[in-house]
Amino acid sequence: MEWSDRAIVLSARPHGEGAAVATLLTRERGRHAGLVQGARTARQRGVLETGNAVAARWRARLPEHLGTYALELDRSVAAGLLDDPLRLAALVSACALTEAALPEREPHPAAFEGLSALLENLDSPFWDAIYVRWELGLLQELGFGLDLSCCAATGRNDALAYVSPRTGRAVSLSAGEAYRDRLLPLPGFLVGDGEADPDSVLRGLELAGHFLERLALSAGDAGMPSARTRFVERYRKLTARSGKTLV
Repeated sequence: MEWSDRAIVLSARPHGEGAAVATLLTRERGRHAGLVQGARTARQRGVLETGNAVAARWRARLPEHLGTYALELDRSVAAGLLDDPLRLAALVSACALTEAALPEREPHPAAFEGLSALLENLDSPFWDAIYVRWELGLLQELGFGLDLSCCAATGRNDALAYVSPRTGRAVSLSAGEAYRDRLLPLPGFLVGDGEADPDSVLRGLELAGHFLERLALSAGDAGMPSARTRFVERYRKLTARSGKTLV
């Protein structure tokens, strides 16, 4: 058995004396693990950094086997973020969420394209808003997309201010005011109303996190990846200190 594909490195865990088990998000075959020999050499360590875009060739005797990877680096993403701990934390968070949420060996080309686009835009001035939209896109790809098109109570699409934590549907300001303590705030930038300031981005992260944990990650044992929790806390602290969106 053998195939080649474009891929993104999600993680690499040591295996034995010099190998590693690399988990990749491939374009055509979804989340897929394989053994990388010589993973501790300087060259392979650089290739196996989380978030790197690689050309992957997988081989195994039978389809159900772990198999081995031969990897060639296409683009190093993490290397360009070493001086920016917050954006680097976002990269690690995105890869950890992808690994935790996607089923193994199930094709999700849209998830691959979405993660690729996020990683390419981490140097954008609006990277944090893009990250929130990426998390909501991951929910959509997994079949848990939110309905932010109109108010669940009135059917109108003006003054949307809340989201039902149960159904994921938007609720307008007037219809939800009496239940605001039981609803999730909807940041305006997600419905084309207002800027993505730090407070809005944090509300977006809380919104996406609620549904990721409740729906996309509920079947797993680990729950929300610690890398995502660390990213949100780091964002909260640094943006509170600066008082503005970090660019």
